[in-house]
Amino acid sequence: MNLIILPVLTGLLGIFFIILLSIRILKSDPGSSAMVEISNAIFEGAMAFLKREYLAIAVFVFIAALVLWAGINWPTALAFIIGAGCSLSAGYIGMQISTRANCRTACAAQKSYSQALQLAFSGGAVMGLYVVSIGLFALSLLYFIYYRYFGLDQATSVIAGFSMGASSVALFARVGGGIYTKAADVGADLVGKLEAGIPEDDPRNPAVIADLVGDNVGDVAGMGADLYESYVGAIISGLVIAVALFPDPITKIKGVLLCLLLAALGILASICGTFLVGAGKKVDPQAALRMGTLFSAAAFAAGAFCLTAFWYNDLRPFWAILFGLISGLVTGFAAEYFTSGNQVKKIAEAAQTGPATVIIAGMAAGMKSTVLPLVIIGLTTLIAYHFAGIFGIALAAIGMLAITGMTVAVDAYGPIADNSGGIAEMTHLSPEVRKITDSLDAAGNTTAAIAKGFAIGSAALTALALFSAFIQVAGIKVIDILQPQVIAGMLAGGIIPFLFSSQSMQAVGTTALAVVEEVRRQFKEIPGLMENQTKPNYARCVDITTRAALKAMIIPGVEAVLIPLGVGIVFGPETLAGLLAGALVTGVPLAIFFANAGGAWDNAKKFIEAGNFGGKKTPVHAAAVIGDTVGDPFKDTAGPALNILIKLITVVSLVFAPVILMAHEFLIRFFLVGK
Repeated sequence: MNLIILPVLTGLLGIFFIILLSIRILKSDPGSSAMVEISNAIFEGAMAFLKREYLAIAVFVFIAALVLWAGINWPTALAFIIGAGCSLSAGYIGMQISTRANCRTACAAQKSYSQALQLAFSGGAVMGLYVVSIGLFALSLLYFIYYRYFGLDQATSVIAGFSMGASSVALFARVGGGIYTKAADVGADLVGKLEAGIPEDDPRNPAVIADLVGDNVGDVAGMGADLYESYVGAIISGLVIAVALFPDPITKIKGVLLCLLLAALGILASICGTFLVGAGKKVDPQAALRMGTLFSAAAFAAGAFCLTAFWYNDLRPFWAILFGLISGLVTGFAAEYFTSGNQVKKIAEAAQTGPATVIIAGMAAGMKSTVLPLVIIGLTTLIAYHFAGIFGIALAAIGMLAITGMTVAVDAYGPIADNSGGIAEMTHLSPEVRKITDSLDAAGNTTAAIAKGFAIGSAALTALALFSAFIQVAGIKVIDILQPQVIAGMLAGGIIPFLFSSQSMQAVGTTALAVVEEVRRQFKEIPGLMENQTKPNYARCVDITTRAALKAMIIPGVEAVLIPLGVGIVFGPETLAGLLAGALVTGVPLAIFFANAGGAWDNAKKFIEAGNFGGKKTPVHAAAVIGDTVGDPFKDTAGPALNILIKLITVVSLVFAPVILMAHEFLIRFFLVGK
């Protein structure tokens, strides 16, 4: 077990590398005073939202920790707090850097394409590498301490609280951030582009700062929290299954160490991959980001082969790991295929006959995009189980998430590139600079689709691994779908993702309406605004979106905790197992559909804005904008939140399994039998 020092040291190495990246970014030229002023406004808006969001989350964490302390034990409660705290710190660090890298990227674009790409990606890499580094460092260190004090079995039982803490924060961050960013985006587009006929990111639009803030809130803090909880959830499911299944202490410890060492290899591979992005003078940003991802994957695969062959002395787990990694790449690049190229051109072409055909074409593309990822995830599950049993499913999830550092870096790069374009537009930089930032932003849209594919694929495998861990802890031998209680659970679980999506998208619509009304009011009531003689009240739109997002995120977050507890206690563990299976089966394809349909609509709009089918300020463009506004809550609110939902309800069931079993037995014995 002393080898656990290696994952701890790898986490520290990642944090040290992040410090070096941050120093390099902050030393870069921030640009003119006007650029710095806009960047500061974005920074202040992001930090104000984060402060208010974190205060709300802190209340939930405090109450949940007390419940865990009273209902389970204090080590589980402490693990929960540390898991939540690390997730909060990841969002804070990522937002600090991304909101400072934006003006520096715009300034670098005045000098060269390569410098702008390197700065934007470095800002994203801070978030990506911090997510995995702090996750592995804190998890490994806490697990080692618990092992020393409580022994292997008890340490593994209570460490699941760490995953619950990460999942709880991730759900609030994803839902709150998603509502914020898409309400601001929809409101800005509907009034600015369609009604006022002004360009995107025009400084006259009162919602433009809220929109730029939202990019960071959703795709930096939100995505980071999402993949952080998948990352630690996959590792913890591997620990729980190894300790529950393996027959003797030596094989248990070796299985535990394999999970942690694989995660350490992934961090090293991700760090190596960052050096490949933007290394040349003339770089295609999309190709550079893809190359960094593929190199990290190849480096991790080579390391995993050596680890399983020469240290673990069994090559069978390697195949589970490898196919997990491959399924992540396939899911990600399937998302890229359906949100770019001919698929996007078909949707743009459909815009010639109006918004209805745009929406139909986008929904059709999104539905079709679910097929390949689900097939490959199903095959991966079969292959992983064939080579390494239930433990293999957890290893496949770890394999898929091993290069999370690179995946999140590529995704967090997107908002920085987008913000840099907004700053270039608002400060009236040359068309050449705007062309560079637009190219970086376009690459970011596509790579964000890849990251969302990874997030959804990892959600499926991580939830399946956590589900397997729950089955082990709950002592369920067989889940018989012919039993009425299991069928009832599956039906109830199947509707949870739809209910959850409805709530989050309704919140976006309601908040966007408030933003639209505010933007209209300012256009009408502030004299000289449209003539660029006065500035709009940006803070008002930021405040509207912040208050609405924080209010709307509470109910879905609480539901995700209470529903599995209520079903398990009242109807029993078999019904709860059916509920988890039903939520997984419907939640994963629904999330893929939302993410890819939304991404396709967004890129179809950008394809038309590039001058195709008449370009901007045409009925075709207006139809595409409507499709994009429908897709915004699809891809950035409902879809990403479903990833976390299916994992959170599973990890809540895992953590509270002993309480659920005891409480259900109490109900049976003293109420039903007594009656």
